[in-house]
Amino acid sequence: MSAEPEKVVLGRISGAHGLKGEVRIRPYTERPEDIGSYGPVTANPGGRLLKVKVMRLVKDGVIARIDGVTDRTMAEALKGLELEVEREALPKPEEDEYYHADLIGVAVDDEAGKRLGTVKAVQNFGGGDILEIAPESGGPTVLMSFTRENVPVVDLEKGRLVADPPAGVFDEESADRREDGEGEGQG
Repeated sequence: MSAEPEKVVLGRISGAHGLKGEVRIRPYTERPEDIGSYGPVTANPGGRLLKVKVMRLVKDGVIARIDGVTDRTMAEALKGLELEVEREALPKPEEDEYYHADLIGVAVDDEAGKRLGTVKAVQNFGGGDILEIAPESGGPTVLMSFTRENVPVVDLEKGRLVADPPAGVFDEESADRREDGEGEGQG
């Protein structure tokens, strides 16, 4: 018995657009228009295969047509669905590029090897990727820019990131390191 193929979420349907069955999609792809480039997507939940045709780019997403969806009522019924493809359908990332899905669950250690937490999510609000990290010590998640300065080592084979967090992100110890001039970036 073989394992189920790994799926990667490409985006989420955020609602209907207009009266003729178009939908608004919030893509998670690097280029928004690529949401329809990997062949049919699987709707989650439900498992239905959907053919997506991007019509135009809009702020925060794309307007698209889904085969068989012909009116607003049908389009509204799709709101909230995640659009997934099998991992093999995606190109291999370039050097120093990572799929968000590959970072979820990865351990975050400081440069001395102390476990800081685990990546819970990767957010992007327009200014670059931000790691949402569940601290090892518990408590609320913390946000940290996913930059080379903050994360000098990404070792997905070992399932870990090495972080040099900015002052105060995790605790006073990281704040003390930055105040002493350690880990200062260029510019």
